[in-house]
Amino acid sequence: MTATVVYEADFHAWALQNARLLRAGKLTELDVEHIAEELEGMSASERRELLSRLQVLLLHLLKYQFQPERRAKSWLLTISHQRTAIERLLEQSPSLRTPLDDDGVTKVYRKAVHDAVIETDLERHLFPIVCPYRLEEILDEDWLPAAD
Repeated sequence: MTATVVYEADFHAWALQNARLLRAGKLTELDVEHIAEELEGMSASERRELLSRLQVLLLHLLKYQFQPERRAKSWLLTISHQRTAIERLLEQSPSLRTPLDDDGVTKVYRKAVHDAVIETDLERHLFPIVCPYRLEEILDEDWLPAAD
């Protein structure tokens, strides 16, 4: 059975087989193309998780700022949990900080505002066009935005 057939038919068996080959030093027998695809997929998955968590965090910071009368412990827990998860991701993969440049935060912020409009029933024009928070604030476990 070829490596491609094993890969397509039984991913688990394929992964174990390639791990054994790698540990045995049988590099010429490795399914290099699929291994490269899987590594790229793992990297993309980590990036998606980071940006997804940032979007949820920004959504809750916006709700906290723009709906002070509805603040709840669950919002604070979500803010805390997302910050912790982002911190862990960045500790494990410091290069993931690159998607958090100003452009990356701007794109995620727009999506968070979209979600905030849906979730809060507030008008879009009430939210700043540009993210009002610095990355250091967003990730700071002790920082919360003031009520608007």
